[in-house]
Amino acid sequence: MNEIFELQYALDTFYFLMCGALVMWMAAGFAMLEAGLVRSKNTTEILTKNISLFAVACTMYMVCGYHIMYADLGDLLLRGITGDGATGMEEPATYAPSADFYFQVVFVATAMSIVSGAVAERMKLWAFLAFAVVMTSFIYPMEGSWTWGGQSVFGLYTLGDLGFSDFAGSGIVHMAGASAALAGVLLLGARKGKYGADGSINAIPGANLPMATLGTFILWLGWFGFNGGSVLATASVESANAVAVVFLNTNAAASGGLIAALIVARFMFGKADLTMALNGALAGLVAITAEPSTPTALQATLFGGLGGVLVVFSIVALDKLKIDDPVGAISVHGVVGLLGLLLVPLTNDASTFSGQLIGAATIFIWVFGASAVVWSILKSTMGIRVSQEEEFDGVDLSECGMEAYPEFVSAKS
Repeated sequence: MNEIFELQYALDTFYFLMCGALVMWMAAGFAMLEAGLVRSKNTTEILTKNISLFAVACTMYMVCGYHIMYADLGDLLLRGITGDGATGMEEPATYAPSADFYFQVVFVATAMSIVSGAVAERMKLWAFLAFAVVMTSFIYPMEGSWTWGGQSVFGLYTLGDLGFSDFAGSGIVHMAGASAALAGVLLLGARKGKYGADGSINAIPGANLPMATLGTFILWLGWFGFNGGSVLATASVESANAVAVVFLNTNAAASGGLIAALIVARFMFGKADLTMALNGALAGLVAITAEPSTPTALQATLFGGLGGVLVVFSIVALDKLKIDDPVGAISVHGVVGLLGLLLVPLTNDASTFSGQLIGAATIFIWVFGASAVVWSILKSTMGIRVSQEEEFDGVDLSECGMEAYPEFVSAKS
């Protein structure tokens, strides 16, 4: 019997780690998506931000973030207990804290990656990384402790007791990242030339749509680890079937989101807008992330479709409000993240609409408020925006001292 348990433990841990590796691969997806949707003169800086924020997230979450979010497992991790040998077998509740940390830390990096795209093309690199330190070590872990960590919100109430449920993080990860991004964008302001004095909205096309499309495919693939890994196990009939359902619904929602966004864009703009289609697929993925285990495949497709429709209208609406988000991250991860939370009670009886609303409000108020404070401090001390001349020349030169495409003549636009 002990041998069977050890085999199951090993298989579950291996599956957990491989799903974490898939989520880590999403960092490449965000990097490619964002690099494709910014202008060529800002490519090196956006890539630097993406790979640097991943390293910052991994370090800061290890130093203190994981301990804030999961106090008991954080203590074990810092003491070097990995869950193997007698400790792991006699105390299954400690379940390989090193494996759990690895899976959780890539979620932290995902939340921070959302911020990267929204503030692209005009933010100082070191101000962004300074914010990443606070976001990954404190802001995200605090709201994570109230949700997945099961701790009470400042001792006032427990979200789980109110009927809040977020299977893989539509709110905990995606809406949180978008909330931090929104606070930064509001203080940062729009890119020069994005909005005219007469109220006109000027499109600023990305430099490399093939790269953006590749990034979306990478994110789509990585999302199977994001949602599938949240089952936490696969070495039993029940858990293996659950994993299969989650994979099926994740894929169905992405497909539904892309198709819906493409159709809506066709009616609104008269053309098949690739960028809307890409964001539609991501919106479908975000929408199903809150609960991919209980809907049918058809329901998952419809939920993803709702996300795809909503993201198109949200991107247009934010532009009218002069909230400049170069990659649509606030709409995809924030607005649709909220939708995902509100869809959960339709198929999961353990959740309630009131619980979902209170949970969403808690996440948004905390992350947006705390982020606004941090962004404000950074703005008043080191500054968060590059100069007008540096923005015109491209932040690749001013922030990194090199261009992504040096063989080509720099585009001064």
